[in-house]
Amino acid sequence: MSALPSDAADDGLTREGPAQVPEPTPVPTLNVANLLTLSRLVMVPLFVVALFVGDGHDTTWRAIATGLFAVASFTDQLDGWVARKYGLITDFGKIADPIADKALTGAALVGLSVLGELGWWVTIVIAVREIGVTLLRFWVIRHGVIPASRGGKAKTMAQIAAIVAYLLPLPAGADPVRWSLMGLALVLTVVTGVDYLVRAVRLRAAGRRVTGG
Repeated sequence: MSALPSDAADDGLTREGPAQVPEPTPVPTLNVANLLTLSRLVMVPLFVVALFVGDGHDTTWRAIATGLFAVASFTDQLDGWVARKYGLITDFGKIADPIADKALTGAALVGLSVLGELGWWVTIVIAVREIGVTLLRFWVIRHGVIPASRGGKAKTMAQIAAIVAYLLPLPAGADPVRWSLMGLALVLTVVTGVDYLVRAVRLRAAGRRVTGG
């Protein structure tokens, strides 16, 4: 029996033909990262129920609502880290993760406004920014994806801190702290929203130049 020539072996050839390159294993939709995202969605109605027990004035249930919000917010950081570290990024996760984030934050802000503890104008400003950024993502999606900025991450953390401060059953003496945190969150919300708009316009213009559209 004669052996294959060395050059054939180097070229990855066998008697059966070219060597087969194994295709990458597809990432299952049902994975740890996506389960964390789904758990955040499940916690949203539980959080809302806890927030409105006793018209929002039951200290124990306010503490429970705050705990649910904090845990759900932590899963937002955790699911992204898990997806990146273990290669579990899926199309489902890309869609479900921002929906879960906005559902949680929106439920908290609307709930606090309904209870009369947060001005509706604050909720509306933040909601308009978040909805606007989502629409901008769809507007430029064919040209590329705008990565999250440090300002955007700081905005998220500021919103979480401000909402937690409003959810906690703290005495009236803590109001200046609440106002300061929410004020910071509002400034970052508006500034990062404008920054996202500018980057979206630039990305779309660059994409149209490349495609000649």
